[in-house]
Amino acid sequence: MAQAVPGGVSRPGRTPEVEGRATDVRARPPDVFDARTHAVARVVVPVVLGLVYGYWVAANNRAGGPITGWNVLLGIASGVVFSVVCMALLQLAPRMAREVHALLWTAFVGCAFGWLYSQSGSFFATQGAGQSGHDDVVRSVLMSLAASAVTFIVFFYRYYTREDAFGRRIR
Repeated sequence: MAQAVPGGVSRPGRTPEVEGRATDVRARPPDVFDARTHAVARVVVPVVLGLVYGYWVAANNRAGGPITGWNVLLGIASGVVFSVVCMALLQLAPRMAREVHALLWTAFVGCAFGWLYSQSGSFFATQGAGQSGHDDVVRSVLMSLAASAVTFIVFFYRYYTREDAFGRRIR
């Protein structure tokens, strides 16, 4: 049984014209947390990441051996440096142009990854796996360069698509 199509409904194969907004202003997504929560997170997140990073460096350095005072000191120092540099980047990097912004985070990730990776090399050198200390350094540098390259590509794409040439967020 055939019925008439009501007015305003499109037929298959035809799409109705969609009108855009009256203004070019994009609506911001709702902010779930208030300003105080964001301020606390700017300090807490780097500190927690620094604690995890410091523990990881210390664990890689001891390579399953006993925990020593120097090992604990290395972990604490690594965690403090990581946290301080991360907090500094969170404050300074958004003020930079998008290319510099991406390069700063790339350098941070590359250095952090390289230091972490170099601490795991002591296990191979002490176990007589046939590798010299020079091979560990070269491997650590190459691995951190690879991690840095991936980080730069991802961060540059993110900042290029979300910031203008002066580093201001596109709204």
